[in-house]
Amino acid sequence: MNYQFNWSVLWSGQTGAWLLQGVLVTLEISALAWVLAAALGVFSGALRTVPYRPLRALATFYVEFFRNVPLLVWMFFWYFGVPPLLPAVVQNWVFSHGAEFWAGMFALGVYHGARFSEVLRSGIQSIPRTQFEAAQAMGFTTWQAYRLVILPVALRLIVPPATSESLNLLKNSSVALTISVAELTFQTRQIETYTARAIEALTAGTLIYLVLCLSIATIMARVERRFAIPGLIVRVG
Repeated sequence: MNYQFNWSVLWSGQTGAWLLQGVLVTLEISALAWVLAAALGVFSGALRTVPYRPLRALATFYVEFFRNVPLLVWMFFWYFGVPPLLPAVVQNWVFSHGAEFWAGMFALGVYHGARFSEVLRSGIQSIPRTQFEAAQAMGFTTWQAYRLVILPVALRLIVPPATSESLNLLKNSSVALTISVAELTFQTRQIETYTARAIEALTAGTLIYLVLCLSIATIMARVERRFAIPGLIVRVG
């Protein structure tokens, strides 16, 4: 093999700044999307288990719709389809503050919110029914029982599957390159084009994703051990 490796292209000149910027944008868009996804997931996941059929139907529609629409299509929808529907003032603000970033963030958050919802629903359904009945016997309303008893337990049970979904969200942020978000994959492709060093650039991107995912998994493993509830195991189906 005649290929001569030149790893210095990853940190010399402008390419190093591109790579760092890509990491920061990936972390930023993933963090904001995770907050949105967690909020939507907790809300819709809880609604899927309440005894009120209209609320269950609404949450089920949300989950089934976004579980069956490709992320790429949904990202294009937010970038190309949503802005023309906004008022002119909002459009101007969005396009002057990185429309592609916000479109990618909302697409990721809403898409993964549906997946988080299924994780939470599984966690709630793994809790013995007697806990809910005991809360009602103490005079709690359904809302109070969920807020004070069911959700705190369910959130502790779902740490392992929620960690997997969080890692999927981080990795799926790479799809945002299709709408020109300058995240890590976008920047590695730019370095590849600029330096003609595909192996070095893509290897760097791969290793950075690996380090980020392993770091998150390690942190969440400690969280799982810290908040584990003996005798209760979440079932994700």
